[in-house]
Amino acid sequence: MVNEIAGRVPVELSVPLPSFAAEAPPSWRPLLETARLLDRAGVDRLLVSDHVVFGENLEEYGRPEVGGRRGGVQPTGPDGHWLEPLTTLSVIAGTTSRVRLGTNILIAALRRPVVLAKTAATLDVLSGGRLDLGVGVGWQREEYEAAGLRFEERGELLDRSLEICRTFWRDRRAAYRSADVEFEGVHMMPKPLQPGGVPIWVSGTVNRRVVRRLARFGSGWIPWGDAADDVVTGIARMRDALADAGGDPEGLRVAGTLPIARRDDRTVDLAPTMDAVPDLVAAGVTDFRARLPLSADPAEAEEAAGALVTAFRKATGRTPPGT
Repeated sequence: MVNEIAGRVPVELSVPLPSFAAEAPPSWRPLLETARLLDRAGVDRLLVSDHVVFGENLEEYGRPEVGGRRGGVQPTGPDGHWLEPLTTLSVIAGTTSRVRLGTNILIAALRRPVVLAKTAATLDVLSGGRLDLGVGVGWQREEYEAAGLRFEERGELLDRSLEICRTFWRDRRAAYRSADVEFEGVHMMPKPLQPGGVPIWVSGTVNRRVVRRLARFGSGWIPWGDAADDVVTGIARMRDALADAGGDPEGLRVAGTLPIARRDDRTVDLAPTMDAVPDLVAAGVTDFRARLPLSADPAEAEEAAGALVTAFRKATGRTPPGT
């Protein structure tokens, strides 16, 4: 079975939620309704995106040299409405029961590390240990400037944030020292419910800094740029680099896109959609991220989501939901 190929790493299905809009929606209630129906349908993880503010140079998103994606286009203009992800996941946590809750990605360095550690631990506790933090450096200089941070130092800032979060999640009596942050004998409770703290998924291309970050902090990798465009080659390169850096390539969890085949009426064609799964699992994808075209009718949407989950679990050798 396909799940045997993945070894000790589970194969999961994640769905991004529309937590942003080009114009102000009449209500955000459909977001919460979608989260509930995907929870009932058996989806493994829900994902939300992050932008705190926007500058007016959105063409920078298409520049890989600053952290963007070649040819990338932002889905909204600078006045697009983007919900803060940890706040959004807190509300979703209270309206769902089992689905995992993740960020894809959180620009973690924009938050003060001690507050991020507390916020994430609180959300993990209140959700029953369901939080995953996908983190990255982002691409937009203006967000760092608005936070009073240097864009050129974004990698170091992210590493420091993750170090401090891990320290507070792990140690009863926390101490830390760096060039700009120093504390000793500091206590933070509650700790996250999940052993070792909230799992961290590191986003980025295959480069020295991302490899080192993944080896130090990462439970999973979210490929970006060329590595996401050719995920099979990207995984092979990352595994080799991770082994050289002292990480665990065999236990690496990797996010990848589940290509959705559609019929003429734009509904999901399940058979050709699932055809792509075995080869991607064999290559090392463990978290399939699917942008589902859901009907505005809740019953139809839940039925379609449930059918996708059932087909996915059959394709990966997992027990169908409800059995």
